[in-house]
Amino acid sequence: MTKPTSSAPSQRMLRVGEQVRSAITQVLQRGEVRDDLIERTVISISEVRMSPDLKIATAFVTPLGVSDHGAVIEALNRHAKYIRGRLGPQLRQMKYMPEVRFRDDTSFDNYKKIDALLRSPEVSRDLDDDNDQDQ
Repeated sequence: MTKPTSSAPSQRMLRVGEQVRSAITQVLQRGEVRDDLIERTVISISEVRMSPDLKIATAFVTPLGVSDHGAVIEALNRHAKYIRGRLGPQLRQMKYMPEVRFRDDTSFDNYKKIDALLRSPEVSRDLDDDNDQDQ
């Protein structure tokens, strides 16, 4: 069997990642994790990336309304084994229950930087110059 040349995730990895994201979200919404910081924080899970063998799930989370994301990420990673155990009923079709790791989602910060760059005077000036040359 040949190994795929692309580093893009397979359809199976994407499908399982979405199922794991949904299952983690349900565990957090039901308040099954007994930690004061996690219980009083609204946590958004934007994406779950699966390893090619589907044994590791990396969940990218954004704690909303909290300035110290590191403390929430640390608390989630502390309870990762418990969360993994609570995923069983939703993911019973899987041969192996994936190990869950939590990481801070910085994609929104990147979007904010790109938006700020596009709105900067230098870029708008360059865009205006292009429009003047077209006419």
